[in-house]
Amino acid sequence: MRSERAIVGLVGAVQFVNIVDFMMVMPLGPDFAKALGVHVDKIGIVGGAYTLAAGLAGVVASPLLDRVDRRVALAICMAGLAVGTGLGGFAQGLPSLVAARLVAGAFGGPATSVALAIVADVIPTERRGRAMAAVMTAFSVASVAGVPAGLALAGWAGWRAPFFVLSVGGAAITALSVALLPALRGHLVGATERPGMLALLRLPAAWAGLSATALVTLSGFMMIPNLSAFLQFNLGWPRADLPVLYVLGGASTLVALQLFGRFADRTGPVPLNVAGTLAFAAVGALWFGFSPPPVPVWLLFPGMMLAMSARNVAHQSVLSQVAPAPVRAAFQSMNSSVQHISAAFAAFLGTAVLSTAADGKLVGMPTLAAMALGCAVGVPWLLSVALRRSR
Repeated sequence: MRSERAIVGLVGAVQFVNIVDFMMVMPLGPDFAKALGVHVDKIGIVGGAYTLAAGLAGVVASPLLDRVDRRVALAICMAGLAVGTGLGGFAQGLPSLVAARLVAGAFGGPATSVALAIVADVIPTERRGRAMAAVMTAFSVASVAGVPAGLALAGWAGWRAPFFVLSVGGAAITALSVALLPALRGHLVGATERPGMLALLRLPAAWAGLSATALVTLSGFMMIPNLSAFLQFNLGWPRADLPVLYVLGGASTLVALQLFGRFADRTGPVPLNVAGTLAFAAVGALWFGFSPPPVPVWLLFPGMMLAMSARNVAHQSVLSQVAPAPVRAAFQSMNSSVQHISAAFAAFLGTAVLSTAADGKLVGMPTLAAMALGCAVGVPWLLSVALRRSR
């Protein structure tokens, strides 16, 4: 068995490709909207297509993921993600782009489930908060390097180029996963019978954990797909300077994630989630409650990412303790389904609430932000219930 650190590092690389694939579409929205003749208030449909496909795929994959070697499952999912991402670069209109994102989401969602199951299999509970934080560092690196590089590449070579480059990167990470990961079959030992989906839902902590997932995702994805358009068209942030915000946000979370992980291990994940929720509410109120905001955008954007990162570390730390090893990937797949379906619903809800003014500005962001906060406040209680019942 390779070292814990090496496995966590490789899983983090898998997550990096997966996260950049998902994240880059949102800030690129105004670019491909202009090229393909799509209204900016419909950008959320493209993000929603990915998340909806990922959610449905999680339901289908849930009974299967725990029946095979984790390495094999991860390789299949990552290969499919690479193909779907490449197809996005060939899109000729909104329907073909949505179709490509459906393919990418169908494989990208289960890939995340398997990756998180691998970490939970390998890392003991007492070190899992730091391990989850390390894996989630991929989010920060994606923000610091992946998304800004994609935006710069799109500005230089066109919006299609990031899809092609990331597809090649996904294929390379797939090959490395097969070559470097050991056989991961420990969850198969002694597991002659496995509970079905309904039995998994009867796990004492499952309903609370999945409900927390739904609310965490709804609160984040009501706003995330629309931030780039809001920054550019409502606040006048230059398109050329958009990568700067992702570098600032990613760099701040890159440092803070390690602190968040240690905090979760020492004091528990629920207090961390409470702090993240309060920060999320404060940043949202400052950003969308005033026009213009009383705090500079270059402070608000990293603040939003820090708040979301704190909430997510706490959330994943709790979820890693909900299901036993023989059904861990199945539960993570179910959780991924809830997460992605909730994200799709949030994205489509955003398109319903928002509209485009005659001058191109987005109308309705304060309302959407208030709805997001309403979802966020229930998460700490649900996590505390899930943690208590998982013990």
